[in-house]
Amino acid sequence: MPHSFFHIFLISLFLYNNCIASHYTFTIKETPYTKLCSTKKILTVNDQFPGPILKVHKSDTIYVKVRNRASENITMHWHGVEQPRNPWSDGPQYITQCPIRPGSDFVYKVIFSIEDATVWWHAHSSWTRATVHGLIFVYPVPPKSLPFPKPDHEVPLILGEWWKADVREVVEEFLTSGGPPNVSDALTINGHPGFLYPCSKSDTYELAVEKGKTYRIRMVNAVMNVILFFAIANHNLTIVASDGHYTKPLNVTYITISPGETLDVLLHAHKNPKRIYHMAARAYSSNPNIEFDNTTTIGNLRYISSSKANTSSLSESYPNLPYYNDTSAAFRFFTKIRSLYSGQVPVKISRRILTTVSINLLMCPDNSCGGPNGSILRASMNNISFVTPSHVDILKAYYYHIKGVYGTRFPTFPPLIFNFTAEDQPLFLLTPRLATEVKVFKFGEVVEIVIQGTSLVGGGLDHPMHLHGFSFYVVGIGFGNYNISENPSSKYNLKNPPYKNTATVPRNGWIAIRFIADNPGVWFMHCHLDRHQSWGMNVVFIVKNGKGPNQQILPPPRDLPPCY
Repeated sequence: MPHSFFHIFLISLFLYNNCIASHYTFTIKETPYTKLCSTKKILTVNDQFPGPILKVHKSDTIYVKVRNRASENITMHWHGVEQPRNPWSDGPQYITQCPIRPGSDFVYKVIFSIEDATVWWHAHSSWTRATVHGLIFVYPVPPKSLPFPKPDHEVPLILGEWWKADVREVVEEFLTSGGPPNVSDALTINGHPGFLYPCSKSDTYELAVEKGKTYRIRMVNAVMNVILFFAIANHNLTIVASDGHYTKPLNVTYITISPGETLDVLLHAHKNPKRIYHMAARAYSSNPNIEFDNTTTIGNLRYISSSKANTSSLSESYPNLPYYNDTSAAFRFFTKIRSLYSGQVPVKISRRILTTVSINLLMCPDNSCGGPNGSILRASMNNISFVTPSHVDILKAYYYHIKGVYGTRFPTFPPLIFNFTAEDQPLFLLTPRLATEVKVFKFGEVVEIVIQGTSLVGGGLDHPMHLHGFSFYVVGIGFGNYNISENPSSKYNLKNPPYKNTATVPRNGWIAIRFIADNPGVWFMHCHLDRHQSWGMNVVFIVKNGKGPNQQILPPPRDLPPCY
C-alpha cells in the first residue's frame, strides 16, 4: 500500500508538472455582431466577444499562438502579468515589439510569477483592445489554498463598451481632427448592453444564482475611456483581490473600477428569490466639461428558483449608484483597499521621481483643428508628449544598440515647478515637447514615483496609470499639490497599502507608488484612458541587467515579428 500511494503521488506530480506549460491559439479575425439595431464587423479572438478565458496556476508558463487573420496590425498584452525577464512577450506596439501583420503569426510566452488572482489580456495596438480582450483566472498551486472561504462558483464579468461606428474610424477621425474622440454608444456587461438601450431587450446579461451559494465574480473594466461605478441591487459585495493580488476583505455596496483594473468580488446569494435584482454600471467623470458616455448598462441577477416564473410577475430592484461626478464616493472606494499582507513595502528609497500628467495643446495651422480654439489636443508626462516609434520598437533598439530610436532624458522632476492645480495657468505651459524619452534604472533600485495631475486645459480627468512589468504599492494619495518641500512619507501608508498595477490619479491630485526595479527589460507606463495614451501620456522605463544569471533579459524569440 505505501508503494501504491507513492506511485499515485508520482503520477499526480508528473501530470501536474506536465500541465504547467499550456498551449493556446488565438485567431484574430473580423466577425459580424449585431447590437443597438445594427450589424458591423468587429475584431474578435476565436469569433468571441469578449474573448476566451485563460485558466492557469500561479507560476505557470503558457504559450499563446496569435494568428492574425484580420486586415490590420495586432499585438497582445498580458495585463498584470509581470513577465519576469521576458519583455519580448509584453506586447505594446513599437515599445516591446513590432506588430503582427495580417496573415502572420507570433507565439507569446507568458510567464506567471507572483500573480495570485484575476488578471486579463487585451490587444495593445491602436484601439484594437475595444473588442479584443478577455480574463485570466489564476489559481493557487495545490496544496495551497485561498485566503478566503472557497466559493461555490466563479463568474466572469467584463465591463466594456460599444460604438455603432467602426472603432478604426473613430480613432482615425479624432487623431486627424486633433479634437476629442466620439464617445461610445453603449456600455456593456459581458458584451451585452442591457434592456435600457434600443433593440437590446434580449441582449441583456443574466446571472442565475442559487440561494445560499457564494459566487466569486472575477471582473475587469475593459472600457476604453471611462471609470465606472458598479453595484448589484440589495446585495453587498466583498472585495478579496485587486489587480491579481489578495486584499483584506472589504465589504462594499458599490464598486469604483478604472480602465485596466481587475477585482475579485464575493457575492453571497441570500436574498428573496422571488425578485429580480438588477446589476448596473455607469460612468464616473470628474470633469463636467468633457463629454462622456452617460448611459447605464443593466444586467439581471435572478435566483434559479424564480427562473421558471413569469418575468412580468416578479418585482424588480435597481441598485443605487453614486452620481456621475461624485469624486468623494469614487476615491472613498479606492482608498479603502488594503493589501492582505503587511510589512512588504520598501522603506529606503534610492530613486525618487516626480512627474506631472497633463492635457496639452499644440498650435494648428489657421486654427482649424478640433481642439479648444482650433488647436490640437495632446497629453504629456513632465511636459513630454511621448512619440511612439514607427519603424523599430524600443526593446529591439535597446537590446541591439540601435541608435536614434529613443533618448534617455526623461526628467526626474517637472522642467518647471508651478502651482499645478491653479485655476488659471500661463499659456506657455500648455505646449509640450514632442519626444521619445525613456528613464533608465539600475537593477535593484528602489523607486518612488509621485504622479501629479495638473489643471492645464481644464484639468482633464482622473488618470488610471498602468505600469507594465511590475506591481507597485500605492503608498500615498491626495488632492491638490504634492508638497515637494516636505517629506510626506509620514502621511503614507507603509504598512499595508494596495499592491497594484493600475492606480488612479485624482483630477488635480496625486498618487505616490513604490516598487523595486528588479525586472530587467523595457517596460511601458501609460494612462489607461486610451485617448490620453493616444495623445502621449506615456513613458518607457528601461531596467538594466543585474549581475546574476537570473537577472538578465531572456534572449529574443526566433519568430519575433519583423519591423519594416
